[in-house]
Parts: sequence; C-alpha cells; structure tokens
Amino acid sequence: MSDVTAANKLLEKYNQLKLEIAKVIIGQEQAVDLVLLSVFCGGHSLLIGVPGLAKTLLVNTVAKSLGLNFKRIQFTPDLMPSDIIGSEILNQNKEFQFLKGPIFSNIILADEINRTPPKTQAALLEAMQEKTVTVAGVNYLLDMPFFVLATQNPIEQEGTYPLPEAQLDRFMFSIELSYPSFKDEVDVVKSTTSGLEKEISSLLNAQELIEIQKLVKKVPVADNVIEYAVTLVGKTRPTSNLATEMIKEYVDWGAGPRASQNLILAAKAHALITGKYSPDIENVKSVAIPILSHRVVKNYKAEAEGISVSEIITSLF
Repeated sequence: MSDVTAANKLLEKYNQLKLEIAKVIIGQEQAVDLVLLSVFCGGHSLLIGVPGLAKTLLVNTVAKSLGLNFKRIQFTPDLMPSDIIGSEILNQNKEFQFLKGPIFSNIILADEINRTPPKTQAALLEAMQEKTVTVAGVNYLLDMPFFVLATQNPIEQEGTYPLPEAQLDRFMFSIELSYPSFKDEVDVVKSTTSGLEKEISSLLNAQELIEIQKLVKKVPVADNVIEYAVTLVGKTRPTSNLATEMIKEYVDWGAGPRASQNLILAAKAHALITGKYSPDIENVKSVAIPILSHRVVKNYKAEAEGISVSEIITSLF
C-alpha cells in the first residue's frame, strides 16, 4: 500500500473513530481530537479537569474504539512503585517469579496522578520514557503500543504532589477539559439516566496502530515549517534573543527541545486528519497550545495579573 493510500485510509478511520466515540462522549470534541492525535503520534497526554467531566469514560471509550487493552490505576498517597510495575514473589517451587503490574497494558489511565508521592510518579514516568521496567535487575519490555493518559484535578490541591516541570515535559499534550455547554449537558443527562448502554465497536487493533505511528513519522515537512516550530519554541524562553516583551515580563522558564520535536510530530498527524499530506504553519499553530502550555512556566506577576499561559502562547503567533 502506498503512503498516499495509507494516509487516505487513516483519514477515513479517524472520521469513523470520531463517530464511534461520539456515541458515548457528548461534546469535548477538542479533547477527543487531542487524545487521538497523541495516540497516532505515540505520545502521552495529561488531562486536566474538575471531577465529573468524563475523563475516565473518555479514555475507556477511546481504548475500546481502538481495540486496545486498557487498565486504570487510581493514584493514592499510599500507592507504591511495585503496585504499578509489579513485584517478585516466592512461588511454590521456592523460586522467584515476577508478577506483572497493571502497567503491562496498551493504554494506562493514571487517575489523579498528582495524589501520589514523587517516588511512585517517577516509576510511571520512567516506564513512559523507556517503554521498559526494571525489577531486581531484569528488564521487561512493555506491551506495544503503550500510552499513558494521566488525569489531574486542578481544584483540589491539599494533599497533592504536583508533577515537577522535568516530568511534565514527558507528556506530549496537556489537555484541558472544560464544562459542557447547556445543550451538551442536557444531552449527557438524557443519555446517562435512560438505562440504555451504547456498544462501542473496535475499529483498529494494536498492529494497525503501530503502522499508523510509522506513517505519521514518514510524513514530509518543509524546512520553513520546521524553522517556524523551532522559532516558536525559542520565543518562549525569556533568555533567548527571540523572546518578546510579554515573555520577558511574564515567563520564568520556557519550553525545551522536546517541545519542538512534539510540535512537528503532532503537526504531521494533524495534517493527516485534516486531509493534507504535509503539514503547514497552520497545523503547527493548531497543536501549539496543548503542547506548550505545560512547558511554559509563568511567574508571580502573570499570576497576580491573571494572565493565562494560553494568552502568552497565543501572543507569539
């Protein structure tokens, strides 16, 4: 199959996936788009939203529609690294046997990741980066494809352990879920109180998804688009010559090179789902806010004046 045919087939599958997911998830179109984009790129995502916005249901529905194994890990203050990656036990033959933890699945929902101490967060984040876990000196490969979709509650900060910036950088997207519109909320209430359950069909499988990830990487990109992405990331750094007055005034720390890589990879996938065979600057702009928002650290002045990270990034366009 030629790459053009594969790209056309991906667009068709993407539209089918959106219709399938919409059977259960009402509204939240941007969040669904970004979760699918991160899956197509092989990246991880952080979903930020108040309780009750169907974050868990969204991840579960996406996993079903993609035909992938799904595990949910509820992060709590007493969760240990072994509860995630697994541990060695002494079996009946008095030999050590490794019992795999829930991380051995295709899609991991790390629910309320900021509720667990840094040691346990680090165990998950190492697996995200290396796609392997090490127990008692033995390396175990994780199931492929492998994605972590972590959720974070922005309003309950008591007893939480916010992710450090270096660990946040491992997430490709930071996806903010907003309250539904009045009409969407009416539809949600109708569909969830009727007792009727919607069946979700699997439209892909693990191998097809791996092929999609390879296809995304093969998409050609013009030099001016790469230069635009690198310049955009450079502008977020207050010490850079490219920094604007707004960046110098309101930002403590800008995005690193991983942001530039993610911008181009996500722009390639975004081009494919919008029917293009190569990304342009508009595709880069479309994915810039969710890629940069958790990598740009604003200062106290921005906090005091109520300036959001989204406003700061939009000013760079």
